[in-house]
Amino acid sequence: MLDARTTTWPGKAAFLKRILPRQSATNTAEQVVLIDGSVLANAPFRPAIDALKDRPARRQIDRRFVYIDPSPGMKFRLPPQDGTPGFFQTIIGAISELPRQQPIRDNLDAIAARSAQIDRMRAIVDAIRPDVEAEVESLFGHTLFLNRPTAARLVAWRARAQKAAAASAGYGYAAYGHLKVAGVVETLTGLLYHAGGEPGPERWARIRAAIATTVTASGAEAIGAAHGGGASAETIAFLRRFDLSFRIRRLRLMARRLTVLEADVDEAGLAPIRDAIYVALSAYLECQRADKHTELRHAVRSLRGDATALLHALGQSLDLARLDAETDVRLADAFAALDKPVRRSMLLAYLGFPYFDTATLPLLQGEGLDEFDPIKVDRIAPDDAVAIRSGGAEATLKGIQFNSFGAFFSRAYRENDYLWGRLHGAERMIDITVSTLPASVRMKPGRVAAIKRAAFVAILDEEEGRLTAIPALFADLRREIG
Repeated sequence: MLDARTTTWPGKAAFLKRILPRQSATNTAEQVVLIDGSVLANAPFRPAIDALKDRPARRQIDRRFVYIDPSPGMKFRLPPQDGTPGFFQTIIGAISELPRQQPIRDNLDAIAARSAQIDRMRAIVDAIRPDVEAEVESLFGHTLFLNRPTAARLVAWRARAQKAAAASAGYGYAAYGHLKVAGVVETLTGLLYHAGGEPGPERWARIRAAIATTVTASGAEAIGAAHGGGASAETIAFLRRFDLSFRIRRLRLMARRLTVLEADVDEAGLAPIRDAIYVALSAYLECQRADKHTELRHAVRSLRGDATALLHALGQSLDLARLDAETDVRLADAFAALDKPVRRSMLLAYLGFPYFDTATLPLLQGEGLDEFDPIKVDRIAPDDAVAIRSGGAEATLKGIQFNSFGAFFSRAYRENDYLWGRLHGAERMIDITVSTLPASVRMKPGRVAAIKRAAFVAILDEEEGRLTAIPALFADLRREIG
């Protein structure tokens, strides 16, 4: 453009060196592609929500979905005529606001729905726990809790509990069993699809059809009262080789029970079983990563029809029999190290899992949520940070003018909004951290306010020498902070 206008830019080299130092050093600054940040503002939530299933917790956590909204509820403003929206204000508002805001609302609704579903599942588990524990105690008798758990005993106890749960569920077990097999087929499809590295819905459908056909032909869908234990030998063998989700759900249930016990049991007394649960959980979760099975890429890409050989190779790559044996040893040692009351509670959860899973999986339509804790949503926005100044974006930000382009035209505006962004962010992160405390824990009056004040002062001290266009704002903030 400069050449077309026969215009020179004497400071061009210095500008590029300052703005793009790495690219300038390699003489590639003029080939850099610049992308407007609004590509994230338009619909940032869906990719993050989709990534949740690929980022399951490997330890006890408080899962948060935190997003930044610098001007919640703001509308594009043009001076109205006669107090009513004019032509341009209406048209530009419809174009600029609706496409950007609505996806966020939809995605937040999706998070809320998922969290509500988890809450319902937890409520169901809590409601049926007394009956399940009574069933387990009736099945094994009190001698179970006097015996020292060993890996071999855990295997035998687990098989016995599984068979009893199938018998108790009656004809409902068939629906549960088919949901489990269908879920495993979907899991294997996703794993192989990503391991193959060839995107596209047709490729996904082709892999799924091949796996489903092979599974049906193997007899792995023979489930019901006609089979001992509710399932055929082929079904049991298939699930033992591939049902990762079942193992993960069992460990999640144990982790949830552990969290409940923490209110009454010393943390050191729970350390052995906590470590065993999360080490085992991490190992199973690693199996869900497609990059752990890249050696199958060629086999996936060359899949045509029968998937028997591919499933055999995947079974070897997963090697769940080895992981199960290691987990049994780890859990047996942890159970043996617990005090008897804690051991009893954790064993009841462990052996009662088939009962819980049979009851909840159909209600969840086969999804079988891996997480037993809902996702909490936290917003970082001027409206939520009122420790220094209330009034939200209108009272603090300058760049909200001209549909949030106001700061493009004033360095003072940019410095103002940057400083307020740091202050608002610090306050909200303190609020979010404090909100993770258990309901039974209370901080001393004024403690949170003191922490916030210290953070605010530290930010002002750090930025005052750099932000030279807004000296009056620093004076006002120090006075307001006190």
